[in-house]
Amino acid sequence: MIDFLLKLFTWWNGHTIGTMVHTRRNGELVGHDEFGNAYYRTKGGAIDPTLGVQRRWVIYAGYAEPTTIPPGWFGWMHHRTDVIPSRDGHRVREWELPHQPNLTGTPGAYRPKGSILGAARRASASADYQAWQPK
Repeated sequence: MIDFLLKLFTWWNGHTIGTMVHTRRNGELVGHDEFGNAYYRTKGGAIDPTLGVQRRWVIYAGYAEPTTIPPGWFGWMHHRTDVIPSRDGHRVREWELPHQPNLTGTPGAYRPKGSILGAARRASASADYQAWQPK
């Protein structure tokens, strides 16, 4: 029951009921990525007359976070390539690092040396502000 209510009232947890109905009626599953996201396109490769291209969409596994789309799937989603990353035609270059989602706002976020959120204190500098002291 709780899953049904989440799908009914939230858009950020996977997909809504409207998206589910649209996907079942008009979508064709293309593949999944390493994060569990499911990628779809219109059935039969139909071209959308308003866009002039085939519609492609993703249903996120869990929280809807666009930065969890890996580079290969990002290129496919934005029509930069028609090669589906889960098929044989896609190859990862040797210089490519494993995809990492955006960690901003999480405990895993990058905090440079001297950051007020970091563990270390910034070293004093000669240009630091010195409060005025009356004599």
